Amino acid sequence: MINLRTFYDRLSRLSLLVLIVIVLAIVTPPGTFFSWSNFSIVLFQQAPLTMMMSFGMTLAIICKGIDISMGSVLVLCSMLSAEFIRTGNIALGILIALSVGAVCGLANGIVITRVGVAPFITTFGMGNVALGLAFVYSGGIFIFDFPDSFRQITNGSLFLGIPNIAIITAAVFAILYFITRKTLFGRRMYACGFNFNATTLSGINSKNTVTVVYVINGLLAAITGILYMARLNAADPGISGHFVLDSIAAALIGGTSFGGGKGSVANTVIGAFIIVFIRNGMNIMGVPPTWAQTAVGFIILFSIAIEAIAQRIPALSSSASKKVA
Repeated sequence: MINLRTFYDRLSRLSLLVLIVIVLAIVTPPGTFFSWSNFSIVLFQQAPLTMMMSFGMTLAIICKGIDISMGSVLVLCSMLSAEFIRTGNIALGILIALSVGAVCGLANGIVITRVGVAPFITTFGMGNVALGLAFVYSGGIFIFDFPDSFRQITNGSLFLGIPNIAIITAAVFAILYFITRKTLFGRRMYACGFNFNATTLSGINSKNTVTVVYVINGLLAAITGILYMARLNAADPGISGHFVLDSIAAALIGGTSFGGGKGSVANTVIGAFIIVFIRNGMNIMGVPPTWAQTAVGFIILFSIAIEAIAQRIPALSSSASKKVA
């Protein structure tokens, strides 16, 4: 049996990505956008950072929540660990970043599941707390000039010339894909998003499941912060905004439903590529960032429309379809 809705859902987003690449290749100057040098930058440097945050946002939305604190947590993790890393205490700095991210995620999860505050309000508050602490600690000043050994985390290459940042992102994706699709925790996560109360009544500890999701989000924000510092050789206290917006957009474009219980980190990869290619192409054309954001918003609306159409396509099968399969 061939489920036409599933087939349409997967094909439509991949087709949208191909269409966007073709259009940008046509409208940009020859040899700029459609070149291996530009594609390698997008695939191996720009996209991984967006993907890492988008994976976390996808998990939160699947659980019928959202985590708009991830960008601010990223900044806090970066600023608190940057000075240790700059002075050569790389392992300690990374441990501090991961610990801070996990604690912020745990706080979000506890407030949401135990106190009962809505995810948007909780993560909005945590975002302000984290960003405020980061600015108090750093004074709003960049921290830069990290050791080469730390920068090799992203700029180095251990396999076929592929930058480590891309390899790390691929490894995180593989782990999250396995967890969400092949484990009991993954099934519980989708069940919580579909119907939290029914999942709880069935004997599953839904509160713990959702809390773990937000801890994962905090860890992903910390990892993104570490990769960002290593790639750009700086800890920037003002980068929180576009990461959150792009991660939400990538998750939605990838088909993750705000209604909960539906989504995939695999589709989010496609959504992240769409966002990054749009920004990259418009940057090459000299389009102001505000117009790039407008384009991202349009793609989100278009993706939502695709989702609505997909919901109306019934799961059909026929003997002819079986022969084709």
